[in-house]
Amino acid sequence: MFGTYFYHQRIRKSVAVFGALFNNLYVLRKDAAGAVISQVKVPLSYAPKRDFIDRIANMAKGEEAERLIAVKLPRMSFEIIAITYDSTRQLSKTNNFGLTSPTGTGFKSKFFAPVPYNINFQLNIYAKTHDDALQVVEQIIPYFNPQYTLTIKPIENYTSIKEDSQVILQAVSFTDDYEGALEQRRSIIYTLDFEMKINFYGPVNDGKIIRKADVDLYSMGTGLNDSDEFLEKIRVLPDPADASPDSDYGFTTLIFGALDSA
Repeated sequence: MFGTYFYHQRIRKSVAVFGALFNNLYVLRKDAAGAVISQVKVPLSYAPKRDFIDRIANMAKGEEAERLIAVKLPRMSFEIIAITYDSTRQLSKTNNFGLTSPTGTGFKSKFFAPVPYNINFQLNIYAKTHDDALQVVEQIIPYFNPQYTLTIKPIENYTSIKEDSQVILQAVSFTDDYEGALEQRRSIIYTLDFEMKINFYGPVNDGKIIRKADVDLYSMGTGLNDSDEFLEKIRVLPDPADASPDSDYGFTTLIFGALDSA
């Protein structure tokens, strides 16, 4: 129905940007004297929460099952749980802006106002001890008060287009299965809910650059049968005529009277 193929990878890039915020977190293990015994980087992956809960639960079935499942704690996972329209950020649909087309200096690219949406992410932190989980949580929360702003380039090949995208921390919750049997493997899960504000852009329309603007002036007739009288034509041209949109240039204004040749 629409007939124009385009793909700006907005959701794909949003997932990559969101994951990059949390891919460099560490947990330190210390002895009774406070000396650091080891430093563990917390792995991060895009996966549903239920997958890790099932794998952690299966590890309680014995040493052989634990080797087969191979889940190392602490670790983190995140996933998209909702995508919703944000009417509060919607601009007029006819708004547009133009940029020099990367295909050549004789063309310009036209973009219409984007459509605002919110992507809801859920970040889960899995750990065997509260101290491990709290170390990770406290390395995240201080950056969100409650939002963290990212500057991203939403459209490939148009690096001059930048937009600020807010990532908002909406809620923090946790679960702990310490009430289970003593032989059962303990798992602590902290869940952080985020909302990321992004814009979806439509197709890019390339057109030729306007290099001549004409305005015709008329004197309106006073009677019903009187025709309008042509007075003059005003023509505006760039100076120099082959100027590019990114260069320094001026304008030349020409005025043609009723008897002049345009």
